[in-house]
Amino acid sequence: MDVHGTVAEGFEPVRDAFAGNFAALGDRGAAVAVYRDGRKVVDLWGGARDVDATDGAAGPPGTEPWRRGTAQVVRSATKGVAAAVPLLLHQRGELDLDAPVGEYWPEFKAHGKERVLVRHVLNHRAGLPALDRPLSPEDALDPLRGPRAVAAQAPVWEPGTDHGYHALTYGWMLDELVRRVTGGRGAGEWIADEIARPLDLDLWVGLPAAEEAAGRAGRVGRLPEAEPTGGGPRLRPKRAVTEAYGDPASLTRRAFAAITPFPDQNDPAYRAAALPATNGVATADGLARFYAALIGDVDGVTRRVRLFDPATMERARAQESAGPDRVLVVGTRFGLGYMLHGSASPFLSPGSFGHPGRGGALGFADPEAGVAFGYVTNGFRKTVTADPRAQALVRAVRESLRRTGSDVDRV
Repeated sequence: MDVHGTVAEGFEPVRDAFAGNFAALGDRGAAVAVYRDGRKVVDLWGGARDVDATDGAAGPPGTEPWRRGTAQVVRSATKGVAAAVPLLLHQRGELDLDAPVGEYWPEFKAHGKERVLVRHVLNHRAGLPALDRPLSPEDALDPLRGPRAVAAQAPVWEPGTDHGYHALTYGWMLDELVRRVTGGRGAGEWIADEIARPLDLDLWVGLPAAEEAAGRAGRVGRLPEAEPTGGGPRLRPKRAVTEAYGDPASLTRRAFAAITPFPDQNDPAYRAAALPATNGVATADGLARFYAALIGDVDGVTRRVRLFDPATMERARAQESAGPDRVLVVGTRFGLGYMLHGSASPFLSPGSFGHPGRGGALGFADPEAGVAFGYVTNGFRKTVTADPRAQALVRAVRESLRRTGSDVDRV
């Protein structure tokens, strides 16, 4: 399998790891981009743009090659992009992170939710990871019905007292909150106007019809689990995790089943909707460039652009939630809208912040190293927060930093 693109001197380990993902870990189509101090040092892609030739299930690989501008659904890596919206609104003085959500969205107060703060939406402490009545795919894509369902839902735990991953409800809460603050502009529109366009990002939460017609998004699908190579052990999840995902009544299953059945991720209607928790479409460069702009200046369309001021950046990555996650059943760490480096979701260093997408994608920034990273793939696996392909690339970035003289002993 040919690897296309370029790497700066010293970042050759990333190219080797990227090729190894195809040879040893079963990748069929993927791309990775890395920025360092606002400059792109890795831009690689390879394989087929579609995981298969027909229906999105594991099967024969597609034949049309992945190209530089190929984009893919990045699942929950969308959350990290969406989190920038309320943080930037706060930075502009338009949103109070410590205000009750109901102050902006009065209908949300029902069933004891008057104590849910804006920051609880971002740090997964709102107590609303599941719906008693899951939404159909049609209802889930409607911009009004998801927020109404969350507003009518009683919390599973006392808001603010514990944390658990809000896999799908996160998006409805964030989107409606943004609409209420901005006078009707949803998170997807805000991202397009205020983030993607100024930075010239190939990144959308709500893929425009013109981009869909141009075939920008490849087909995604489920890959068979990769067998270990070189005689290494096959890693298995802990029993508690396996039981949680296997029990239809568990909070874990209910959180991921808030839309039942889940929409076809290759359906143009799904990609056109704006679900800030799950359906972002991005290139690896778009994802990495976004994170580069969170931590420093990046060349934009007409000027150098930095999204977060230093105070907002620190606010985003300051630990808000940590410990056993009531949904994911492992220890997780969250800032405001971003996962933080930890055993469940390893990034580059303890100062990194970002978000994985279930089954593969990953985007993050590391301010101390000046690094921003984006990986997208068309082949999803069972992993939720630490896909082996993305982790192999992160390790290669760390090795590249050592080769180029960076002090990375702390990582």
